[in-house]
Amino acid sequence: MQSVVNIGIVGHVDHGKTTLVRALAGVWTDRHSEEIKRGISIRLGYADVVLRKCPNCPEPEAYTTKDVCEKCGTKTQVLRPISFVDSPGHETLMATMLSGAALMDGALLVIAANEQCPQPQTKEHLMALNIIGIKNIVIVQNKIDLVPRDKVIENYKQIIAFVKGTVAENAPIIPVSAQQNTNIDLVIEAIEKYIPTPAHDLDKPPLMFVARSFDVNKPGATPDQLLGGVIGGSLNSGRLHPGDEIELRPGRKVEAGGTVKWHPIRTVITKIFSGNEEIKEATPGGLIGVGTKLDPFLTKSDALVGQVAGIPGSIPPTIDGFIMETKLLPRVVGVSDESNVEPIRSNELLMLNLGTATTIGVVTSARPNDAEVKLKRPVCADKGAPIAISRRVGARWRLIGSGILKEFK
Repeated sequence: MQSVVNIGIVGHVDHGKTTLVRALAGVWTDRHSEEIKRGISIRLGYADVVLRKCPNCPEPEAYTTKDVCEKCGTKTQVLRPISFVDSPGHETLMATMLSGAALMDGALLVIAANEQCPQPQTKEHLMALNIIGIKNIVIVQNKIDLVPRDKVIENYKQIIAFVKGTVAENAPIIPVSAQQNTNIDLVIEAIEKYIPTPAHDLDKPPLMFVARSFDVNKPGATPDQLLGGVIGGSLNSGRLHPGDEIELRPGRKVEAGGTVKWHPIRTVITKIFSGNEEIKEATPGGLIGVGTKLDPFLTKSDALVGQVAGIPGSIPPTIDGFIMETKLLPRVVGVSDESNVEPIRSNELLMLNLGTATTIGVVTSARPNDAEVKLKRPVCADKGAPIAISRRVGARWRLIGSGILKEFK
């Protein structure tokens, strides 16, 4: 059963995002060895779960992810399958969070009750949701078990003040302890009420944003045991099936005769997975894994993140420069000492996020409301695509505004 909606888990580092996913889906999304060692998410995590409801228990106790109600023993009814996208909260990994935001249909903004609100990346992530255009948000006030009641109430008031005037102003605030599985039923109820399944156009050509890529072969596998590379992401439109020929753009970098070109990669889909289940057709909504005939060397270690996959001839063009309409934030977010955002200047470097792609752009011409940029690494995008704009502030890239792709250059 393929998931029908992607829900992001966002917020400041160590506020309990991955623990919340485990409480909801029973999956620990930190799988990378360095993530486990350091205790933080580094890459995009993901987990699929089916939301259910007991037909006999009263709300909100009726909401669960269990096949059988733990309170009355009744078989539960399926509401819908969903995918969680667990974004890293550390300030150095903002580009990874922005890549994940391109896949999200809604978000859970996790805010810890045992810290002052807002923390730097709480603010930065909320601004990112606003820039990407994600309006369906549920606020999860986590770690209520670590502080007394009066501190929880004080933190709640801080959250109210923080989201006032933002895209999350009217979002529900659910107090939980993800570690103790407290009020998880209320979170599921809020997801059902405030994050609807989006409408997608199945008749358009398929378009998939690649957020992960893997070599699934184990060390020591013999040549006859080798499997092709796997790409992971989400369909924005259309359908994909095993046996379909697909193209990935920008593709692979080829250097010859002193010039650099990017060549689209063509391959054939061998299998499609939703969670651990093999499916015969992929549609928009939810995260999917697509097995291909690609050399696994091309897909290992997330090498194809930021690519766009689809049917040959129907994918947006590969571009290495464009004019973007810009809208800057009044102040730099993500730092405790917020400074004013200065206008974009000619010749400065900007980090730009389009879809799941992250690239660096050199500003060749800057005007009050738009900027022309030349990209260090090309992207596959169409006119009207939203862009997240970050600037180097000190030693880090900081989110300073948004853009819309106006014209190819």
